[in-house]
Amino acid sequence: MPWNRPYGGSAASRPVITAFVALAGVAAAVLIGREGLTTVPGCGLVSDPHPSQTARDWVTHADHVVVASPQRERESNRRDFASGQYRYQTDRTVTFRVDEVLWSSTARPDRPVAKGFDMTAPGWRVYRANGHRAKRTAADAPRLEIGHTYLLALRWGPEGWNVLGEGAAVPFDDGVADRGEWCGRVLSEGDVARGELFSRKADISLEKAILGEDARTVKSLLERAARK
Repeated sequence: MPWNRPYGGSAASRPVITAFVALAGVAAAVLIGREGLTTVPGCGLVSDPHPSQTARDWVTHADHVVVASPQRERESNRRDFASGQYRYQTDRTVTFRVDEVLWSSTARPDRPVAKGFDMTAPGWRVYRANGHRAKRTAADAPRLEIGHTYLLALRWGPEGWNVLGEGAAVPFDDGVADRGEWCGRVLSEGDVARGELFSRKADISLEKAILGEDARTVKSLLERAARK
């Protein structure tokens, strides 16, 4: 399943949002157990499937960079538990509409995404005691929810479409980078900018570079990186 491998990198690689979320006092609401490390993108001390931080990483390892919006979802990959506080947990198979293709590789076999694509995203955990459904996500990962838009660096693999890593999924509501859903919550680019106060000065990630920018700026940075 496309997102069953975390795209998380080290905890230090996502200082902006992690710091902001922690300061907002919501980190406890999104902590996950050990089981989640194999299914939730962006959580835990794990390595990205592919480098995903810079524009050069994106054009080197991605097949496409797209602006895409989830249109529908269904529960998938249900796992039942014989004991413990959770009765079962699921992933979600999310169907995306592609709003714009910003860049495509010519170095790998052509697999078009213009008509949309499916990708597996974090789902739900259901408590045994009361049947309550809790979102499965992590403090440094978007959940990919209907009603929001995302900038995604995609690569085709044995299990279908996946993002390169934790730096390759950026909220993009209203065509503005770093505005939108993150960790199941809605943040503005201003929220993220305030979080930058706690980020490393040496952070050269594309996400930081495009904060508050539009698709045209993203496309320009990718094209410039591809020429190097």
